[in-house]
Amino acid sequence: MSEPDVTVVVAVYNTMPYLTTCLDSLVGQTIGLDRLEVVAVDDGSTDGSGAELDRYAKRYPGTVRVLHQANSGGPAAPSNRALDHARGRYVFFIGSDDHLGPEALERLVAAADRWDSDVVLGRMVGTNKRYVHQAVYASTEERVDLFDSELPWSLSNTKLFRRDLIERHGLRYRTDMAMGSDQPFTLEACLRAKKISVLADYEYYYAVKRDNAQNITYASRFEERLRCAEELVGFVAGLIEPGARRDAILLRHFSWEVAKLLQTEFLGLDPGVQQHVHDRIRTLAEAYLTDGILARMAPDLRLRLALARDAELDRLRELIGQQGDVTPPEITIEGGRWYAHHVGFRDPSLGYPDEWYEVTEQAATVLARLTATGLAWGRDASGARTLVVTAQSRWAELAELTAEAVRVSVGELTGATTAAAGGPGTVVRADFAVDRLLATSPANGERRAVRVEVTALGGTGSVPLRAARRLAAPRLLARRGVRFHLVTPTTNHKGQVIVAITSVTPRRFLARLRRILPSGGK
Repeated sequence: MSEPDVTVVVAVYNTMPYLTTCLDSLVGQTIGLDRLEVVAVDDGSTDGSGAELDRYAKRYPGTVRVLHQANSGGPAAPSNRALDHARGRYVFFIGSDDHLGPEALERLVAAADRWDSDVVLGRMVGTNKRYVHQAVYASTEERVDLFDSELPWSLSNTKLFRRDLIERHGLRYRTDMAMGSDQPFTLEACLRAKKISVLADYEYYYAVKRDNAQNITYASRFEERLRCAEELVGFVAGLIEPGARRDAILLRHFSWEVAKLLQTEFLGLDPGVQQHVHDRIRTLAEAYLTDGILARMAPDLRLRLALARDAELDRLRELIGQQGDVTPPEITIEGGRWYAHHVGFRDPSLGYPDEWYEVTEQAATVLARLTATGLAWGRDASGARTLVVTAQSRWAELAELTAEAVRVSVGELTGATTAAAGGPGTVVRADFAVDRLLATSPANGERRAVRVEVTALGGTGSVPLRAARRLAAPRLLARRGVRFHLVTPTTNHKGQVIVAITSVTPRRFLARLRRILPSGGK
């Protein structure tokens, strides 16, 4: 049997019906079935995925090979088993709920052969609101450097690898990592590769976010995420010597895997768990968070991680609350520069520079953070119904801006907005014509967030409108043409102001009418 050009490895666990789309995208590749091998490992699926794999193996006996095993708890073991059976010159990994563009493998293999590349990245895009970091796909490049490019931000295994590279260095997935097991594999492969290339000329890979969002990354528990962060940082430290090259990789891991553990959700953990997490992150930061990493880090993450390293838990909690708008900080304006009084501002015991606290470029966003104070129904000059949204800003400067500079919107609809001095700052009012709300809504209705946008000081900031307490206006039954809708202004569980528009069927409308009419309908 001739050697295939590429083996596609598919680790499968309960991904129906996405698996069918994935397999169709593989057997339909323009590279042709004679140049392709698919090795799929069913990791103890219980939803019919195993039977679906067998169906494709029977239909494509020279191309699709299926191995079945008891559930291992993650994608590492089935991926390793598939690698043991791979015969292709190249290996490509795909998530069993994702799919490829029709020409993906043909283009990837051609580029690897043309440029003699060991690793080739093809442009990935997200579907169903799946986030995919795009910086590394800015342009097609024959050669990219692991330490001087955006590659460290794209360390998933969804790439083309020369199989000789994998076998020569004995590369396999970490079976002791419930999540993130592909990152050490990918990182070491890129470190050992003689050439890494990027193709940005085609949509090669479609990363799918399932409707139920139940893959291991989305469902992982906090402890697993913490251990993943520790394992990744430790792996990098053991693989790459201290210095700028190590910092370039750890910048990604501290910014993503570590810093994301210290978001607003952290405040909801049990205090004992908070202390445990803080202690372990502090240990990581003391060992590996260098000045070089901090210098290149986003300002909010830099402060969060430096404080996790240098301060006690109560101060870290306070900062997370400030950054998450739970308790917004005070602002100092000096010489036209804006500084946020986040924890540690001008604290001699920490000695952090003022530059870490400067938010001048975000001043428009600061001004846009209003607090909703009222939701009510009103009427315009013609007597038509309007939704009236009122909000308070602590900034008197907001009232001094032009009318066009402050906008309050529901979806794509901007209300008639006014800002005037009131109280200790500025009162903002926005009026939305109900008929326009309905006209810009889908026929079956939708939930829309209310947002505030401010253009000032050379920038534009846009944030959701939030309330300090629950707000709501009575439901309004409104008609557009022959259709009726319920319009409900309220706040959601995050305190954000929303407007829910729900289509009312004739049956539901009649039932509601009976409830509000006197007995007997008279």
